[in-house]
Amino acid sequence: MFAALLVGTTALFWRIDVVQAITAPELRGSSAYQGITADMHGMDLKEQEFLKANLREVNLSGADLRGAVINTTQLQGADLRNADLSDVVGFASRFDGADLRGAILKNAMLMQSRFTNARIEGADFTDAVLDLPQQRALCGSADGVNPRSGVSTRESLGCRP
Repeated sequence: MFAALLVGTTALFWRIDVVQAITAPELRGSSAYQGITADMHGMDLKEQEFLKANLREVNLSGADLRGAVINTTQLQGADLRNADLSDVVGFASRFDGADLRGAILKNAMLMQSRFTNARIEGADFTDAVLDLPQQRALCGSADGVNPRSGVSTRESLGCRP
């Protein structure tokens, strides 16, 4: 593409190269996960892309989601019991009513994500990044110890006694 600028009586021309943005899946050499089904129990979903995905009510119990990208994903009512969500990037995702009992969310990036009425007994949030109001709200229902890491949910969230 060429552009021109008229300065006085002289026209200046220059070439403009069109650049296309690289999306996260392209950058990582993968594409958004296409095999979403109602029952994904125990599946190996490491480093998969679930961008703006609808995972409402999906059974992801025991799934290995380490390093997955779940930005702006709908997980309301999802079964994530004993799932491994370590190192997940989950910006602005909705976990409302999700079952996270026994889940590991170590080092997860969960800014602007919501967990209203989520079940978190025994979940391990060690070093997870949450909005402060959301972290405080989770402390209100934090209970139990993660069966795999041995870390208490309250301790992993940094809840005050």
